[in-house]
Amino acid sequence: MTENVLDDGPVPEVDVDELADRLAEGASLLDVREPDEVDEVRVPGGLRIPLQSIPDRLEEIPTGGTLYVICAVGGRSRAAAEFLRSRGVDAVNVAGGTNAWVAADFEVESGPTGDAAGAGS
Repeated sequence: MTENVLDDGPVPEVDVDELADRLAEGASLLDVREPDEVDEVRVPGGLRIPLQSIPDRLEEIPTGGTLYVICAVGGRSRAAAEFLRSRGVDAVNVAGGTNAWVAADFEVESGPTGDAAGAGS
């Protein structure tokens, strides 16, 4: 049995209102969408690693504190959060994803990020 496993129940999740509050407090964000999706629209800040690249890029993922994981609607981010929690990361899914963030009229960025991995949070 692995000591650092955090997968003892359902993946915790927050809505975009809660995410906005947590980001204002300096929380970390991981966007697991594909680069073309990220270029179209994204939550400002955060790390950008496509879902399929996460296993190969674990060393880039922050492990101190809670990590909020987002995609377009919540499916890929839930899978990523579950994977990360199984490796000891306190990952939380963002329900509704970037689509809900945009619908709630929170600030967004668009265009190329200028960095394949994205900015730090």
